[in-house]
Amino acid sequence: MDKIEKIKRHITGKRTLILSIIDIFIIIISYYLGTVFIAETMNFTDYYITRLVNSLLISIIVYQIVLHISKVYRKITRYENGRDYLFYILLCFISACIISLIRRPLQYFTGIIISATKLNILAGLFISMMMIAYRLAIKFIASSEIFRKNHIDEVNSEPKNNLLIIGAGSASNEIIKTIKDTMRESYNIVGIIDDNPNKLKQTISGVPVLGNRNDIVRICEKNDVNLIFFSIAKIDNENRKQILNICQNTQAKVRILPGLENLIRNKNENLMNNLRDIEIEDVLGREPIKLDNKNIENLIKGNTILVTGGGGSIGSELCRQIMSYNPERLVMLDIYENSLYDIELELKDKYPEAKIDAIIASIRDKKRLNEIFAKYKPFLVFHAAAHKHVPLMEHSPQEAIKNNVFGTYNVINACDKYKVKKFILISTDKAVNPTNIMGATKRMCEMMVQAKNKESKTEYAAVRFGNVLGSNGSVVPLFKKQILKGGPVTVTHKDITRFFMTIPEAVGLVLQAMTYAKGGEIFVLDMGKPVKIYDLATSLIRLSGLVPNKDIKIEVTGLRPGEKLYEEVLMNEEGLDKTSHDKIFIAEPLDITTKEIKTKLNKLNAIIEKEDVEYVDIKNVIKEVVPTFKEPDLINKEK
Repeated sequence: MDKIEKIKRHITGKRTLILSIIDIFIIIISYYLGTVFIAETMNFTDYYITRLVNSLLISIIVYQIVLHISKVYRKITRYENGRDYLFYILLCFISACIISLIRRPLQYFTGIIISATKLNILAGLFISMMMIAYRLAIKFIASSEIFRKNHIDEVNSEPKNNLLIIGAGSASNEIIKTIKDTMRESYNIVGIIDDNPNKLKQTISGVPVLGNRNDIVRICEKNDVNLIFFSIAKIDNENRKQILNICQNTQAKVRILPGLENLIRNKNENLMNNLRDIEIEDVLGREPIKLDNKNIENLIKGNTILVTGGGGSIGSELCRQIMSYNPERLVMLDIYENSLYDIELELKDKYPEAKIDAIIASIRDKKRLNEIFAKYKPFLVFHAAAHKHVPLMEHSPQEAIKNNVFGTYNVINACDKYKVKKFILISTDKAVNPTNIMGATKRMCEMMVQAKNKESKTEYAAVRFGNVLGSNGSVVPLFKKQILKGGPVTVTHKDITRFFMTIPEAVGLVLQAMTYAKGGEIFVLDMGKPVKIYDLATSLIRLSGLVPNKDIKIEVTGLRPGEKLYEEVLMNEEGLDKTSHDKIFIAEPLDITTKEIKTKLNKLNAIIEKEDVEYVDIKNVIKEVVPTFKEPDLINKEK
C-alpha cells in the first residue's frame, strides 16, 4: 500500500473514532435525561444508578454495532441531506427496539437489569435528535464562508464565477443546492431572474430573486456577472429567444438547460451535467415543426428505403428519422466511408434488430447503382448525395457537373428501371437564379426530375430549402472554431444574408413533403426570415461571453467566387401553391421534356470531356443549359 493510501486510511479511521466518541457521549446524555424525565428527580437511588449504568453499557454496544453495520461513519457529513437524517432516525428506532427486545432475556439469563422500554424509546428519540443536530452543525460550519475562505480558498486560487440564474423553479433549486454542496469555491451565485412578479424578493435555497428579464443587463453590470445559467426547461421558443437575446447584451457566457424531453431522457444525471453551451438555434427561436406522422409512417413502415449521401449532414438525419418509422430495411449509400461508418454504428446500436445496410458506392458509377437497386429494390429513394460547397465547386466545376448532374441522372434512371415508388431530390435555394456552378447543377437536377416524371411510373419530386445549421461546411461550425482559436471570425460581406433551418426541422419537412408528392413538384420549405451572417457572427461571439471586435475581431474578407449577397427561394417564373402544411409550398413546374434534357446533358458531357478546358468555357455552357443562370456581380448590384 502506497503512502497516500495509508494517509487516507489514517484520516478515515481518525474521523470514525471521533464521530463514534461523540455518539457515545450523546447516548450517555440521552439516557441520563430520559431517566430524569421519567423519574422526575435528579437524586437517584442505587437501584436507578445500577439500571442506568447497565442500560448505558448495553445501549452503547447495540447503537455502535447498528451504526457501524449501516456504514454511517463513511458518509461525508457536509454532504448529508434530509434522506440521511431520516435514516438516522430509523437506525435509532431499530436500536431502541433491539434493546427493548433483549431486556427480559438478558435479565433471565444473566441477571442484568436494564431500563424499561419507555426509557429506551425516549432515549432513542433524544439520541436521534442530537445526532442530527450536531451533524447539521458540522455541515453548517463546513459550508460557512469563513471556513471555506480559511480552508479552501487557500488551496484554490482560481477566481469565482459570478453567476446569475434565469428561472426560479425546481431546476434552479437543484442547481443551487449542487453548487452550494460541491462547487461553492467555483461559483458565487449573485441571484435569480424570473418574470413571475409573485416571486420577486423571495429566495430559493437562500438565493434571492432580483428581478425579471428586463433587469438582466443591469444586474449583470452591477454584479460583474460573467456566467448565466438559463434553467427554464419548459418555455416556448419565442420567449427563450427574447431572453437569450437580452443575455447577448451582457458580457456573460450563457449556458442553457435543455428542453423537458432531454431532461426526462437524462433523468438520472445531475442537472448541472445537463447544462450545455448555447447554440445559435436557441437564439433564432424557430417553433417546433408539427408533422403528420401517420402519413409518413404509411409510406415508410415495412418498406425498403434507400438514402444516397447517407453519411452527410442531411442524409444521416434522414436515416435517423426514417428508422423511427420502422422500415423493413434501410440502405445507406455514400462514397465517404468514415461518416457512413459513424451513422451505421449509431443506428445499429439504437436499433440492434433492424436491417441496416451501409454501402460504399459512387452515384457516378451506373453499373454499381444498378447492382444495388437490383439487389434491394427500394420502395422510396431520398437523393441527398451532392457536392454542395460553392467556392470549391467554382474551382472544380467539372466535378460538380459529373457528380451533381450525371450522378443524379444515374439515380433517376435506376429508380425508373427498378420501379421505385417515389424519388425525392434534396435541392437548395442556390438553384434559384443560380450565380455559381453548384447552384446551376442543382437547378439542372430539378429540371431532370420534372422531365423524367412525365414519362415514368415513379413519382419524382424535389424539396428545396436553404442553409441548415451545423451541417458539414456550414458557417456556424466555422465561426465556433474561429472563436475557439481567439479569432478573427471571417465574414465575406457585412450585408450578406442567408435562410437558416435546423437539420432535424429540414429533414422532417422533407419527409412530410414526400407524402404530398404526386410527381413533378418542387416543394419549397418556409425558411422564415433571412439572417444577416454578420449578426450571426456577433451573436455567437457574445454568447461565448466575449465582446465582438474587442475580444474577437470580425474580419470582412469580400465575396467569394459565385457568391450572392442573398438567396432566393422561388424563381421569378414560378408560382406558389399551398399544401396542407403551413411550412411547405409547391412551385409551379416548368414545361420541359426529356428530349431537351438529353440535349443539355450532351452539351455538358462534351465540355467536361475536353482536356485543359477553361472555367469560362464551362460557365458559358452552363448558361446555355440553365437559362436562369446570372452573373453574381449583376445580381448583387440589383440588391
